[in-house]
Order: sequence, then structure tokens, then C-alpha cells
Amino acid sequence: MKLYLIAGEASGDLHGANLIRALKTKNPSIRFRAWGGDQIGETGTPLVKHVKDLAFMGFVEVLKNIRIIKKNFELCKKDIQSFAPDAIIFIDYPGFNLRIAKWAKAKNYKTIYYISPQVWAWNSNRVQKMKKFIDRMICILPFEKAFYKKYDWNVSYVGHPLLDHVNKLKRKPVHDPYPKEQLLVLMPGSRKQEIRKILPTMLEASKRLEGFKVILAAMQSIGKSFYEKFELGNTKLVFDQSDNLLQRTQVAWISSGTATLQAAMHQTPQVVCYKANKISYSIAKKLINVPYISLVNLIANKKIVVELIQGEFTVENLLSETKKVESSKTDLKHLYQTEVLNKLGQGSASLEAAQIILAEI
Repeated sequence: MKLYLIAGEASGDLHGANLIRALKTKNPSIRFRAWGGDQIGETGTPLVKHVKDLAFMGFVEVLKNIRIIKKNFELCKKDIQSFAPDAIIFIDYPGFNLRIAKWAKAKNYKTIYYISPQVWAWNSNRVQKMKKFIDRMICILPFEKAFYKKYDWNVSYVGHPLLDHVNKLKRKPVHDPYPKEQLLVLMPGSRKQEIRKILPTMLEASKRLEGFKVILAAMQSIGKSFYEKFELGNTKLVFDQSDNLLQRTQVAWISSGTATLQAAMHQTPQVVCYKANKISYSIAKKLINVPYISLVNLIANKKIVVELIQGEFTVENLLSETKKVESSKTDLKHLYQTEVLNKLGQGSASLEAAQIILAEI
């Protein structure tokens, strides 16, 4: 059996790697080929393209890179045909994956989508079209099954795979290189475009926050030289250790995305930060129809963590909200458990997804 995976972002790389491992436990003879990152690469899977070359965020950024994106589409189609997989597994990354899925179905490939596109957030009329070219949709957020039911689409819900990842890490002893220090961890995102917009404000605010050692949770796929272009001061770069840092830190400043949920799983107090290109943001604001940008608040369906978005994301606001978070840590941790984590299933999401995929094939 041959399976082709397409993940275009850091979170998809993590979940794709865990899915590959789960599939191998079910069928060790499966051959894989993928678009992904270092974590998928560590499974021994040949990579066609690395996520560091794929993560274009925002309407303006996509337009600027449209030639590269078109070349990637053509490369992907040719590579799929050359590999001739029994099924293609699409992992989030909807701007790219939905187009390839439509083409793949027309070519009679089995199409399986793992980690649903956020069609519940904007342009939900895409669902009727998606039903025609996706054979099996596998969801990881608790409200998605009910959302799709409104469109008469019976999808599978397996729980969030990040829960398996975090629980496994919690069972291992953590080396703490800063045992006597209060930490502030900066997590400005996994794409260069968002880091450019978010990190400067984080760094400026961190210099005015007394009593903390500041750690920037950096990514090897972004590269040390990119981070060193910013005025880091005494901020320490630590690469690919986000889970260990979140287990240890007193507070984290996090760009919206999977990392907000990751922090909740580690019971880490956080302030969510987001800033985009002005044109991209103004377009998105008109299209998006959900009240929150962080997964924590979306799953809880109410405000649990503070979200500083666009004009609200200032040094002064970041500092004042951090003080509030520090004074309400106990309440926040309770809300994480009762309003978020209890809704995410019992674990084993990757194994359940693997079983569904093999049954579908």
C-alpha cells in the first residue's frame, strides 16, 4: 500500500508524523511520500517539499508568491501521478489542499482529509463542493461534527492529536536549565510573515517586564539568522523546545493557532497576540464569522484567554494583560480543564484516524 500526505505547516507536520507512526503500527508495509517538515522526515518518509517553503499567510502574501504557488501545484500533481498512491491524505493547509483534492478526485484517487479546513470560520458554502471530492473527512475539534451535520455530511471525530503528544511528553522527566528563574516565553508563530508582524512588539514589551528571563521559542525550520535580524537584546533563542518551555514558564505570549491549545494542555497562562498585513486583515475581518481567533476560546465557546488583535496588540496592552493573567492563574487553569480539555476526547486520536483511513481504503 502507498499513501501520499500533504502538510504545509508546522502543526500539520507534527500531526502528520504521528499519523504515519500510527499507520505503521497497523500496517508496517505501507510506503509513504509527503510534503511536510522535519518531524515527518524523522519517520523516514521521503519529503517532496519542506513546510518552510510552503507557509504563505494572508491574501497579500499569497498574491506576492502566486508564481511559486502555481509551480508547487504542478509539481504536486506530477509527483502524485508518478508515485501512484492508493490514497492521498490532506492535512489542514486548505488553500493548497482543497485544490489538489478536487483535482485528485477527478483523477479517481481516494481522497481523505485529516484535520478539517476551518470552513466553519469563513466561506462555509464551500462544504457542498467539498463533499463531492473528499471521500472521508476526519475532524479533531469537538464542534466540527455538529457543524458538518448541518450540511448532511457524516464526518468522523477522533479528538485532538495534540493531546496524545502532550500527554506522552508529560510522562517524561523534564530537564529545567532555569530552575530558579521566572520565565516569559515568546511564541510569535511558525511563518516568517507573522513573526515579522508580531515579534517586534513582543520584544519591546518584554524589555519592560521586570523579574523575568525571556525565552524566544524559535524554530529550526525558520533559521537562526532570521531571528537574529530582530533586536533580541537579552532574549535567549531556544529551538524546537516549545513543549518543554510551556511546561516550565510562568506566562507565554502566543500568536493565534495550535500553540494556544498547546499552552492550555500544559496549563500555561497565556496572552494571545495577532497582527497581520493591514489589507489582509481588513479582508479577513469581513469574511470571518467566528467571535474568537484562538482555539482555546473557540472550543470553550467563550472568552477564557485574552486576545490582543491588530490595533489592540500594543506594548501597553500586552503588559497590563500579563499582570491580570498572573493574578488569576488558578482560575485560568481550572477553566482550561473544564471548558477546553474535557471536550477533546480521551486521547489516541492518531490511532483512531489511522484505523478510519485504512478502513476507508
